[in-house]
Amino acid sequence: MAADQPQIYELNNGTMVVNISNFGCTITSLSVPDKNGKLADVVLGFDTVEPYVQGAAPYFGCIVGRVANRIKNGKFTLNGTQYSLPINNPPNSLHGGLKGFDKRIWEVAEYMKGNNPSITFKYRSSDGEEGYPGDVSVTATYTLTSSTTMRLDMEAVPESKATLINLAQHTYWNLAGHNSGNILDHTIQIWASDITPVDENLIPTGELKPVKGTPFDFTAEKKVGLSIHEVGLGYDHNYVLSGGEEKSGLKHAAKLKDPSSSRVLHLWTNAPGMQFYTGNYVNGVVGKGGAVYNKHAGLCLETQGFPNAINQPNFPSVVVQPGGKYQHTMLFEFSVE
Repeated sequence: MAADQPQIYELNNGTMVVNISNFGCTITSLSVPDKNGKLADVVLGFDTVEPYVQGAAPYFGCIVGRVANRIKNGKFTLNGTQYSLPINNPPNSLHGGLKGFDKRIWEVAEYMKGNNPSITFKYRSSDGEEGYPGDVSVTATYTLTSSTTMRLDMEAVPESKATLINLAQHTYWNLAGHNSGNILDHTIQIWASDITPVDENLIPTGELKPVKGTPFDFTAEKKVGLSIHEVGLGYDHNYVLSGGEEKSGLKHAAKLKDPSSSRVLHLWTNAPGMQFYTGNYVNGVVGKGGAVYNKHAGLCLETQGFPNAINQPNFPSVVVQPGGKYQHTMLFEFSVE
C-alpha cells in the first residue's frame, strides 16, 4: 500500500468524518456535530494536498518531529557527541528542522473501514536526517474509537543509536467551524498548575512557574480572550500537565468549548506537557472554501515533551535508547453541552 504521492484518506463512522493525508500525517478536515446535529469542519487547513506540499501551512494539522518545539541554538550533546541542527526558527531549531516529519510522505501501512475506521502511517527516519542521530522507525495510527472520539497512537523505535524523540500533533482547532472567525470566545480548562516560562528567544528558563493569579491560569474554565492581551502576541506556552483524572492510562489535559455551537473537545494524553498556542502568527492564510485565516483563527493543544528538554536536565528526558520505545497517545473526545 505504499503511496508515493501525497493524498487524502477518509475515516467516516457515520457520525464524524476525518480526512488525513499521508503527507505529514496531516488532519486536513474533521467534522463533528453541534447541539442541533449539524456537522462543521473544526480544523484549519486546505481543500487539497498541494498547499501543504508547497509549504503554505504554518504546521496545520500535521505531526511534527523528530523533536517538536524548540531546541536552543539548534545544539545538543548526547553520549559525548555534539550535534548541530538546522536553525529554521532563528536562533533555534523548531519542529524537527527544515524538512521534519510534517514534510515527509509516510507509508500507509494499514487502512480499515467500518464502525471503528483507522489508518496507520509509517515513516523511517534515517541517521543524520535534519542533524539527528540514529535510524528511527515511526508509526502513527488514527482511529475513530466511538461515534465522536478519535484516538492517535504515536510510536517510535530507535534502531541503533540513542536519540531524541518528541512528537506532537499540531492541529489548529476552531470548534465553531474553521471559517467562523477567531477562537477568543472559546472557553478552555487546562489541567496544569504550572507553565515553563521562556526567555526572549522562547526557550524555557528551566524553572516551573505557578499559573495561579496570572493570565496563564486556566485551572478553571475561562474564556481564551479574557487575559490574552496581557501575554504579548498571545499564548504560546508549555503547560506542565498534572492533577487531571485518568482514563485508560491517559490524563485529562484540556477541555475546550465553543459557546455558539455548544461543541466540546476533551483532550486526554500520556505526555508530560502541552503547548497551548493561540495561532498568534497566522496571517491571511487562504484555506478551505476560500476562508481567510487570520491571527487567533484557531488554537493548538500540542501534547509533548517539554521544549528544549535535551538541554534542561531537570525536565523529563526525551532521549530514547535503541530497543526502547517512545509511546505517545492522544484521545480527542467530542461532545455537546
